[in-house]
Amino acid sequence: MRTAIDRFLRYLDVERNSSALTIKSYREDLEMLTYFLSYDDGSLPAPRDVSSQDLRQYVAAMSEAQYARSSISRRLATLRSFYRFCQRQGYTTKNPAKPLRNPRKQRSLPHFLSTEEVAKLILTPDTDAPLGKRDRAVFETMYSAGLRVSELVGINDGDLHLDEGLIRVRGKGRKERFAPMGSYAVSAIYSWLKVRVLAKDSPKKSAAPVFVNRFGRRITTRSIGRMLEKYIRLAGLDSRTSPHTLRHSFATHLLDSGAEIRSVQELLGHKSLVTTQIYTHLTTANLKDVYEKSHPLASN
Repeated sequence: MRTAIDRFLRYLDVERNSSALTIKSYREDLEMLTYFLSYDDGSLPAPRDVSSQDLRQYVAAMSEAQYARSSISRRLATLRSFYRFCQRQGYTTKNPAKPLRNPRKQRSLPHFLSTEEVAKLILTPDTDAPLGKRDRAVFETMYSAGLRVSELVGINDGDLHLDEGLIRVRGKGRKERFAPMGSYAVSAIYSWLKVRVLAKDSPKKSAAPVFVNRFGRRITTRSIGRMLEKYIRLAGLDSRTSPHTLRHSFATHLLDSGAEIRSVQELLGHKSLVTTQIYTHLTTANLKDVYEKSHPLASN
């Protein structure tokens, strides 16, 4: 085994011209493997004597030791490469690492704001100024309708159905949906449209962009990001907050208030329910936090 590992590392250096850092990573991964496989007397099995079951136990040991899934996946990639080399060099006739599958990637829970934090953000723009009216309307609309920032910037006058409290939205793959919005968002849009000034060459009537920059042209997603960064600082909110945070907050608050997940899926324009289910994990984590803080016997 040690001879095979030494030759594999030399192969990476001489024939593959791998970087010193890459070779170091491979060496450390294989040293971990030898530590796991070594017998009581310190000897090691030959590469051909290692089975897929042995390697599954190795992966299980890493999982029990709470190694990150990305680290386990990298070590599995090292094993596959090493055993392909061993097959070519005649150390073994099989690759016991080949049947092993990488652990599923763990989806991180999205960051969201509390209802109080959302209200603080929305009230931060100075609505005495025209662009302040626009900025409040942007935040109200994104949160009220749960829009992606790309959906927001694409809204035209013809997409607004303010009397009905609806916006026609073009989502991913240009799939259209009607998104409901609340009275605060409707009022904020009306207030903005009264002071909006379009560029002279802007499309007229229904094709005119709802949200424009100070030059009267359609605002960009990057401009929305910069705008939010400014107000996040002014409001003293979490710096992780992004335009998508308002969409996350929209979904989380609906589920926290008892909305059915299928309804939230439709409102978000998700094609698959699996995509929406991340928010159920988020609300469960939130409920657990409330429980641990509130129940007298939750902790010692």
